[in-house]
Amino acid sequence: MFTGLIRELAEVGSLHDSSLKIRANHTPKIGDSIAINGACLTVVSLFDGGFEVELSEETRRKVATQNYHGRVHMEPAMRLQDRLEGHIVQGHIDGIGTLTKIQKHPMGSDFFIEAPSEVLRYIIPKGSVAIDGVSLTVNEVLSDSFRLTLIPHTLTSTLFGDYSIGRKVNIETDILVRSIAHLLGRRDSLSWAEVDSILMSY
Repeated sequence: MFTGLIRELAEVGSLHDSSLKIRANHTPKIGDSIAINGACLTVVSLFDGGFEVELSEETRRKVATQNYHGRVHMEPAMRLQDRLEGHIVQGHIDGIGTLTKIQKHPMGSDFFIEAPSEVLRYIIPKGSVAIDGVSLTVNEVLSDSFRLTLIPHTLTSTLFGDYSIGRKVNIETDILVRSIAHLLGRRDSLSWAEVDSILMSY
């Protein structure tokens, strides 16, 4: 599990088939889970100054692998004693979005991200979403996209300040929204007691 708070801007060493080599200050252990641009990957080997993770076929189909070059967002898995400062992020990418518009203003920038309908149905106003592993708040949901407002700190502490129109991004929707939508879709109705129980479990 992750928080959506980036711990390091790491550097891609190479990507070949299922092998992704990352140069980073963080030194994991073999078997550790690490999110690279939001995708939960497993450390399979270590080398001087970095580590190697493996991408399954499912992962390669779901994520924007074209962004695995240069710098990337990196977050090690959350430890039990850590504070949850972002939101609950699994590192399971739901789909790929496209950055269609950036509107700059004095206190940050609005990012508009076009998303597939099967992903957009889980995006809710003022809800949480992880974009390339970064925990963000949804400000507005449109017919085929959603709007995020990024403050200056986020723009400078992540790679978002370098993003341009047309960039593909990894999207992970909020697990709470997905869970409720799944349960509602599988049965006729839920009692308020059941809804409260689901909400309290998070």
